[in-house]
Amino acid sequence: MKIAVIGAGAWGTALGVAFTAKHDVTLWGRNREQQIEVASSRTNPHALPGINLPATLRITNELTDALANADLTIITTSTSGLTETVKAVHTLQPHTPIIWGCKGFVQTSGKLPHEIVGSLLASVDAPKYGVLSGPSFAMEVAKGLPVALTIAANDFVFAQKIAAELSGNPLRVYSNADLIGVELGGALKNVIAIAAGIGDGLQLGMNARAALITRGLAEMMRLGVAMGGKAETFMGLTGLGDLVLTATGSLSRNRSVGVALAEGKSLKQILHELGHVAEGVNSAQTAHALAQKFHVQMPITEAVYAVLFANADAKTALKQLLAREARAE
Repeated sequence: MKIAVIGAGAWGTALGVAFTAKHDVTLWGRNREQQIEVASSRTNPHALPGINLPATLRITNELTDALANADLTIITTSTSGLTETVKAVHTLQPHTPIIWGCKGFVQTSGKLPHEIVGSLLASVDAPKYGVLSGPSFAMEVAKGLPVALTIAANDFVFAQKIAAELSGNPLRVYSNADLIGVELGGALKNVIAIAAGIGDGLQLGMNARAALITRGLAEMMRLGVAMGGKAETFMGLTGLGDLVLTATGSLSRNRSVGVALAEGKSLKQILHELGHVAEGVNSAQTAHALAQKFHVQMPITEAVYAVLFANADAKTALKQLLAREARAE
């Protein structure tokens, strides 16, 4: 299969490396000078330092070249760049299926990515589309370490087909028909990971971390079901799996935000030092609004929102959260 990976950041580069084992892959990046450097050195030091790129991975900054005769387009930009990228891809290749790998809500609208893509591709002969999600750090995928992901699409048969095509040791891909649940899991786990980071930064212990993860999963599920997702989706790779990874992994940007908040740093300072997108920050704001809209109790999300956007003290907010009145699980 000929695959165009659109976005030469860490995740796009990692997927490009992984999929070249079975497929003809072209990696597109916007920056011409960087792409020339990547093609020449066979490394992408800006995104994945220390990783050697396969000789068979094609590198380009020409979108037309990347999409030519592609059987599948995988978009790995951030959610903020998804709309622009889908429009450009669809204009050049209107019948090529589109998969995206970004997680979180679209900041300007508060919508999930599949809602945006669905509205852009709303025609009788529109291509199939879906999301690739699950517990995955780009660096580990690029190193060839085992990983399990999920594809959810607007057509389950298509999701099954693409999952089978992309699967290959050590990368395993499952299929799912629950677009809402898969995308909500990928967005909301980042918020809970910030809370877990705050707890770790305050040295509250592994018991507190386990409690935050477990109760965080419960509130993710409550909102997901209220919005039309399936409860069982949140017990899978894009719910429990991604939450555990993001809330405990040392490579997690969102957990790092929480740790820094516990150290007393301002959000502005944290994001500047991070130098990367931390989707949980934007997702906390949207999740807060959705919890009110759907009348769902999300105390951990509310606490994270208060610390990020209402000047609440991280230590006080988390200790108040853990001291809430006992109730049935």
